[in-house]
Amino acid sequence: MSDFNQPLGGNEMPRFGGPATMMRLPTQTTAEGLDAAFIGIPLDIATSNRPGTRLGPRQIRDESRMLRPYNMATRAAPYDSLQVADIGDVPINTFNLLKTVDIITGFYDEVLRHDCKPLTLGGDHVIALPILRAMAKKHGPVGLIQIDAHADINDHMFGEPIAHGTPFRRAQEEGLLAKNKVVQIGLRGTGYAAEDFDWCREQGFRVVTAEACWYKSLEPLMAEVREQMGDTPVYITFDIDGLDPSIAPGTGTVEMGGLTAQQALEIVRGAWGLNVVGGDLVEVSPPYDTSGNTALVGASLLYEMLCVLPGVKRRD
Repeated sequence: MSDFNQPLGGNEMPRFGGPATMMRLPTQTTAEGLDAAFIGIPLDIATSNRPGTRLGPRQIRDESRMLRPYNMATRAAPYDSLQVADIGDVPINTFNLLKTVDIITGFYDEVLRHDCKPLTLGGDHVIALPILRAMAKKHGPVGLIQIDAHADINDHMFGEPIAHGTPFRRAQEEGLLAKNKVVQIGLRGTGYAAEDFDWCREQGFRVVTAEACWYKSLEPLMAEVREQMGDTPVYITFDIDGLDPSIAPGTGTVEMGGLTAQQALEIVRGAWGLNVVGGDLVEVSPPYDTSGNTALVGASLLYEMLCVLPGVKRRD
């Protein structure tokens, strides 16, 4: 018997049965004793277009029933290496965004107190700000790998400083991000002015537009990212709209010309060897993809993040 929690296998219980947890893992109420935890944040009150991401964590968990514990491509065996559980959802205040932001930070302060690495099922992208606030308290300023169609560095949205399009401007202003350790991949689409991306460059962020990724492998890029990050603690934030909507239509702010599924895997797998301290997958909005494929892609990428956490063994 393994000393580590194991996902419920498809030969023990049909995949359409069993617990509705991430990968049908055991649950617990806190992060005590865990090396990593899956956490849901069912939030969409900071969105600017189509809502629905409050339903994202539930459907990501549901579609994750298709995932198996061993990574055939990378040979990573996370459930032979780490103690992992699904610790449920953050109890947000769905009528008050500012209170919710503080609730999230407090929840992650407690998770990080147990030296547990959180992998978060979003929820809209505003959740990255309160998580990064907790991360910086634990680790100091962190490196950031952001996969996204949008830079999310608006100063305000409708006069509000906190929204799903502002988290990384606030994070930069608050000193949560390590200097010259931010990489944004997949940015594209229309904008209001060149500043929409140029502000990032002025801060020392590396901006890799979607067009710069077309028709090529991203393995060379990730080799450069690993060198850039060094041993700095790194947080991965993956907005599902970084992918082309032909792959992931179930999101609120779609932009054509995005990354491919293969490039998404190259990015996350390319973080192997970094000091990854957590990650999130955000902006899955189930009402806009009745097939469930967007949520399945999201679940798969969260599993890939688990596979690159420090301490995960790779079988010979």
